[in-house]
Amino acid sequence: MQDNRDNLVEEEARVVNAAADAETVGTVGASGGGRDTWASRTGFILACVGSAVGMANIWLFPYRAAELGGAAFLIPYLLFVALLGFSGVIGEMAFGRAMGAGPLGAFGKAMELRGVPHGRTVGRLIGLIPTIGQLALAVGYAVVLGWACNYLVASLDGQLIAEQNVGAFFGAVASDLGNVPFHLLGLVVTFAIMILGVSRGIERINKVLMPAFFVLFVIVGIRVVMMPGALAGYEYLLVPRWEALANPTTWVYALGQAFFSLSIAGGGTLVYGSYLKDDVDVVRSARDVAVFDTLAALVAAFTVVPALFAFGLDVSSGPPLLFITLPGVFQEMPLGNLFMIVFFVAVVFAAVTSLMNLFESPVEALQDQFRLPRWVAVAIIAVIAVAVGLPLEGGDAVSLWMDVISIYVIPVGALLAAIMFFWVCPRGFAKRQAELGHGRPIGPWFDVLTRYGFVGVTALVIVLGIFFGGIG
Repeated sequence: MQDNRDNLVEEEARVVNAAADAETVGTVGASGGGRDTWASRTGFILACVGSAVGMANIWLFPYRAAELGGAAFLIPYLLFVALLGFSGVIGEMAFGRAMGAGPLGAFGKAMELRGVPHGRTVGRLIGLIPTIGQLALAVGYAVVLGWACNYLVASLDGQLIAEQNVGAFFGAVASDLGNVPFHLLGLVVTFAIMILGVSRGIERINKVLMPAFFVLFVIVGIRVVMMPGALAGYEYLLVPRWEALANPTTWVYALGQAFFSLSIAGGGTLVYGSYLKDDVDVVRSARDVAVFDTLAALVAAFTVVPALFAFGLDVSSGPPLLFITLPGVFQEMPLGNLFMIVFFVAVVFAAVTSLMNLFESPVEALQDQFRLPRWVAVAIIAVIAVAVGLPLEGGDAVSLWMDVISIYVIPVGALLAAIMFFWVCPRGFAKRQAELGHGRPIGPWFDVLTRYGFVGVTALVIVLGIFFGGIG
């Protein structure tokens, strides 16, 4: 029996290594050479944190935590973060590293390991779902980044602080073709970084932007602490309202917040994992990503909610909080323009780091499948982003677009990746790949948690998203 197991492991290694060798030539480096890799574990962690920390941390988490039980909301939220972090995040990192490819290549190799006829082709076709889903989400997300860029520039030149009607200002920005220059500016910044490659572009900029994001938010948070009336906001967040735990909606939205915040989609985290070296501990890395993503959400909540309470404003969800309510708060605050600038710099940083992760899946797919130099792959995706994104500039259009993609496509991509890694690949393969660089065996809990717990929860996210009209 041991001989059979050894033979299986050897066969797995042969298929994966042979496929990796065959697909490495002419791909993924910034200059079109060998496949790029992360220069350091820290850079990888910060890039993954950058992909996870986005708009939802800034406007959605504060709203949900405040409205769904305050500190009590953290109980289901942290439970789901732990569940998903030690299953889905580990899985996508390890899957990408094991196959040395994004969804198309990874799914194809998984099917080949299973011995499916024409498995490579079938797997690649299935891998199109999370890849296209990531591209579609990125196209919509770029519109929101364009809004943030507009607000940052309007803060810098003093226009926003003097604006008499912030709602009307946002309405003009979010109108059809009402923000083209700033939309394009956000895309230019994002693609300019990406064209440099993984280690020289994405990794280096995340090492700057992610620490800066936390520092900037803390600066604004310190100012909020000193505002009269802010204490009521802290009490609203810190005092647990235990009755909320009896409401199923609290658990549903805690699950949605954790799932989407951790960037589990069968795409971005998987692709980032494909650039990992074998000596990196993905278990520890997944833990760190979950911790820092949660810290970002908490920092945002303890900045946004008390600021709203200080001015007697209701906490509301969606773009109005970020682009209408909070600018109105800064207008009333001493030195408000300075803190408005700091705030929107942090928002732009969070959006750019998330957008790079979303675009990396289709960029890697073009490089991997068509042997394109990185700059060509980036240019193709840039053209698609502009052509599809500009007609979405209206607030209603991009909102509908993002809802459809996040409800019907993103969780399906995550489920497909989970099935491929935990079920299609030979039994025990996922656990062995997760153990690389960990230094010790992972307990038997891993197979149960991933094969049944994570796959089941991801399927539940799809069902609940359709039933509730979106939970993340």
